[in-house]
Amino acid sequence: MKRKRYSLFIVLTMVFLLAVTGCASPDTTSNENAQASDSPESVTIDFMHLWPAGGSELHNRVVNEIIEEYQTANPHVKIVQEVLENEQYKNKLQVISASNQLPDIGMTWSGGFIQPYVEGNRFTPLDDILADGLKELFVAGTTEAYQVDGKTYALPLELNIVPLYYNKAIFAEHNLEVPKNFEEFKRVVQTLADNNVAPIALGNKDRWTGSLWYMYLADRIGGPEVLTSAINRSGSFEDESLIKAAEEIQNLVNMNAFVRGFNGLSNDEGKSEFLNEKAAMYLMGSWELPNFTTNEEIPQEFRDNVGYFKFPAVEGGKGNADSWVGGPGVGLFVAENSPVKEEAKKFVKFFVERWGEQAVTRVGIIPATTVDTSALDLPQLYIDVLNDLGNASNVTLFADVQMRADVAETHLNMIQALFGNQVTPEEFAKRHEEALAAAGK
Repeated sequence: MKRKRYSLFIVLTMVFLLAVTGCASPDTTSNENAQASDSPESVTIDFMHLWPAGGSELHNRVVNEIIEEYQTANPHVKIVQEVLENEQYKNKLQVISASNQLPDIGMTWSGGFIQPYVEGNRFTPLDDILADGLKELFVAGTTEAYQVDGKTYALPLELNIVPLYYNKAIFAEHNLEVPKNFEEFKRVVQTLADNNVAPIALGNKDRWTGSLWYMYLADRIGGPEVLTSAINRSGSFEDESLIKAAEEIQNLVNMNAFVRGFNGLSNDEGKSEFLNEKAAMYLMGSWELPNFTTNEEIPQEFRDNVGYFKFPAVEGGKGNADSWVGGPGVGLFVAENSPVKEEAKKFVKFFVERWGEQAVTRVGIIPATTVDTSALDLPQLYIDVLNDLGNASNVTLFADVQMRADVAETHLNMIQALFGNQVTPEEFAKRHEEALAAAGK
């Protein structure tokens, strides 16, 4: 009897344990499943931009730090970068857009540049994240430059104007002063050329660099509306002042105003002539300010010698020296067909919020978002540019950015041909008219 009771006790105990285990197992599994469902799925965001460490070291560093901060706060997100130089970037963007293989996030320009991407349903609207309090951070009018039919397809990161930088030491060595008008400017060019000093650094293989010169001459001769009117078809590229601007470009070329071989040099190669003090002047956007102020990889002695002046007015012209070439710089887009569109939008919002003040204090550029600079210790060159931007009578958006991509390609090709004396000013104007007519604009 005792043995039977003992056996029965064991059986009952085992049944009890199995029952307890059986009851506990579903709960445990349920909890584990609940925890798993609370953890967001891993996300990889492809981010293509044009700030390589070699050519835009300060920009690149801040980008990496913002990405690292975001990934730390969002461990389920991995952001993979592809970084290309400006022209390589533009070319690749066109190619991969044609096959609808855009990165989740990329950089674009405003105006006519963005139009075909919007028409092709490649970029997604970002008004939803602007409506979430982000809109108020931007300088008035900057996000509107990225709108098509009332929708915003990219968020700008910078504002730019284009000063004419010069080497104060080279000017002093040749007893030169900042020119007050274009005739004085040409005398400066002639003096430098006569003394075997390259007057102007230019890398026109990239073509948009030469367009800056043409744009300023068009503005100074024909006034601030003449070029934009030709592009939007309320005017014509065969306007007398635009042909005259093309003539003045070739006058400068024939004076040996630009570094030797300029039409075969990239912008970075042309810029190096200025950085290495082999050329006295360099016309380029305010995005170069870090190289002349805060970039410690560039000798302090050189940075101290860099000044700038406004592109001189042309006597008898309709423009004035307070009118600038420039406008919103690059902006961030999110691809319409991105499989991680919502996560990509979150990162774009985060990037814009972090970029503003760091762009000023660490990169030395003018951001598209408002920043209180009163308490910031900024280099004088930077303060001067900010003040001139505040006093600008006009800012004309870069010509190739105003145009549709196909027209812009014609414009850029004609710019290089103009600088190479391969077309006459009249042919230059006619080819633009033909391209605009073919594009229906």
